[in-house]
Amino acid sequence: MTFINPKTDFGFKKIFASPQSKEVLISFLNAMLYNAQPTIQDLEIIDPYAAPTISGLKDTYLDVKAKITGNKTVIIEMQVINVEAFTKRVIYNAAKTYATQLKPREGYSKLNPVIALTITDFVLFENTEKFLTHFVFKEVEENIEYYREIELFFVELPKFNKELEQVENLIQSWVYFIKNATKLDEIPEKFASIPEINTAFSIASKTNLSVDELAELEKREMFFEDQRGAITKSRKEGIIEGQIALILRQIARRTGEVSPEIQTRIQQLSLEQLDDLGENLLDFSSQEDLIAWLESVSG
Repeated sequence: MTFINPKTDFGFKKIFASPQSKEVLISFLNAMLYNAQPTIQDLEIIDPYAAPTISGLKDTYLDVKAKITGNKTVIIEMQVINVEAFTKRVIYNAAKTYATQLKPREGYSKLNPVIALTITDFVLFENTEKFLTHFVFKEVEENIEYYREIELFFVELPKFNKELEQVENLIQSWVYFIKNATKLDEIPEKFASIPEINTAFSIASKTNLSVDELAELEKREMFFEDQRGAITKSRKEGIIEGQIALILRQIARRTGEVSPEIQTRIQQLSLEQLDDLGENLLDFSSQEDLIAWLESVSG
């Protein structure tokens, strides 16, 4: 048995927003938002695409959107890649969901609370080891809490490193499922007593997908791999460019101006060769020594 990846937008929506996902989503949200207490008794899964009702507002694309107990709206986003201004997008989506509840001429008393739950496959907050964090408006000095009209929850998957036998509660069980489902070939016995997670595994089983769904899943997974590859390539190229610039400055200080021909040869070196060149620079007393080293590398 193999399972789809809950970390893709297709997989997350399939597992948590399918017609049979209601109890799954209730269990998951009670775990993440209410410390596994049965606070949410019922919910309505609604269209996660929020078209702007006000001219000039940006479209909002969410993975799951639901109305829960207390007439609150929960918006959930699973984000694999750390894109530019991502944290601002989270705040924008929450604020927009809150503000666009009102119809023309309706009073502010009609506004209901909004909770934004964001799951990331990268680290957002370097200053804490907690994988689940919760933010509300508070007074800076005295920590006085403002009305809980907008709350932000974040789950950072890289910070959760427990093995299956170390999982202790419902919160950890759900995070383990999202992070590790694709690595499993059967439903762990440890989750036998949690029917909602068993249902999630059943929905996630590739044997239950249609041919079109499997094709869509493969397309989404390839997209994310391409995106990751592009980011890795860009970072590597940035490292190489910076290292080349540093080496050229060091050579110029030791042996004088570097000719365009030598610059070109250095720019063609691999990252490993640049590391070696940086270590050998102190042994060069002239550009002839540098040229001899370059000849030895290319030979």
